[in-house]
Amino acid sequence: MASFIIEGGHELSGTITPQGAKNEALQILSAILLTGEPVRISNVPEILDVRNLVELLKGMGVKVQCHSRGEYTFQADEIDRSYVSSAEFVKKCASLRGSVMIAGPLLSRFGECYFPKPGGDKIGRRRVDTHIEGFVKLGAAYEYDKDVRAYHLTAPEGLRGTYMLLDEASVTGTANIIMAASLAEGDTVIYNAACEPYLQQLCRLLNSMGANIEGIGSNLVTVHGVHRLHGASHRILPDMIEVGSFIGMAAITQSALTIKDVSYDNLGIIPEAFRRIGVKLEQHGDDIFVPKQESYEIESFIDGSIMTIADAPWPGLTPDLLSVLLVVATQCKGSVLIHQKMFESRLFFVDKLIDMGAQIILCDPHRAVVIGHDHKFRLRAGRMTSPDIRAGIALLLAAMSAKGVSEIDNIEQIDRGYEDIDGRLRALGASIKRT
Repeated sequence: MASFIIEGGHELSGTITPQGAKNEALQILSAILLTGEPVRISNVPEILDVRNLVELLKGMGVKVQCHSRGEYTFQADEIDRSYVSSAEFVKKCASLRGSVMIAGPLLSRFGECYFPKPGGDKIGRRRVDTHIEGFVKLGAAYEYDKDVRAYHLTAPEGLRGTYMLLDEASVTGTANIIMAASLAEGDTVIYNAACEPYLQQLCRLLNSMGANIEGIGSNLVTVHGVHRLHGASHRILPDMIEVGSFIGMAAITQSALTIKDVSYDNLGIIPEAFRRIGVKLEQHGDDIFVPKQESYEIESFIDGSIMTIADAPWPGLTPDLLSVLLVVATQCKGSVLIHQKMFESRLFFVDKLIDMGAQIILCDPHRAVVIGHDHKFRLRAGRMTSPDIRAGIALLLAAMSAKGVSEIDNIEQIDRGYEDIDGRLRALGASIKRT
């Protein structure tokens, strides 16, 4: 198990460019299974979760050609049908959260798939009902296979378009259903669909492959089924979670930083969320400049009540950045209530921040009140363990602002979502090494 050793208190400076979006990459790489023709993808993030999915695709028989760092061509013309029905394959899928989205393409193209309970972050229950109920409405049948510990879905007569109202605006559920419906017979109307930019990107790729999807960017999506899809090319957007993480790093270390090529129009409410806790941002074309500030003052609502920052489905604030906003708020002036609505265990990492001297009241699994230090009192260094990707990067931010040398264990969790994060931060002036 690897660790980061971080000496806090170093000011950052310079320019950094975000990697390709992890959450988009997992959807796009699953979509290549819908055709036997080559699909070329660029700006693929070289992170652990994506590499694991690529290895899974290779094991299924997908031909993978790497042209350069982050640019690949995939061709799924010879899928090993016996392997994707094996216990070994299901076990590998169960350990990788992003593998849930290969179910829709496999079911739609081959009429059969296994759907194990997904792995990934330990952040509370992550239901799969939306996925399975969507497949059933498209005409699939399912049963639980005790031998491989997964749901076995079959559609020997093919999938048929229908109307469905999703019980929740699940991003991965919507992606899975759209991919399955793209090869179904007839029209599928999906209401209460997720509409994140990365899901919009998936729909655009599918349309370039010959699909017919309407309502992209809205919560009412119509998929006109087609008989086959063909090859295409696609470029993945920059990762909005990395952009937000770098804004937070600049703020908590009181540094000036330029973040390049952020696809500003696809950041939604993220810049405004940081402004609410006092972080100034300047948009320069498609770049963000975070100027150095001596103090960051948290706003109050118009009626004077305490600021509340909560996650919500797009176009609301992504839950993946609440951990970063929380740790930055520990060094701001004022108080803020962080309300994590979408996952039930993501705030438990604040105990580690409290041990470092942060003033945080954990009200319940979903809410925490942060009383900022206004940089008058620095956090204490300590030894921590990263419980998941986003809490891990938040702890890294805390260590970068703390007094002394901190150690973060289980950094494989951070590597799942951030490409060469230690090397890129050293280039900005951070004192961080991997052991």
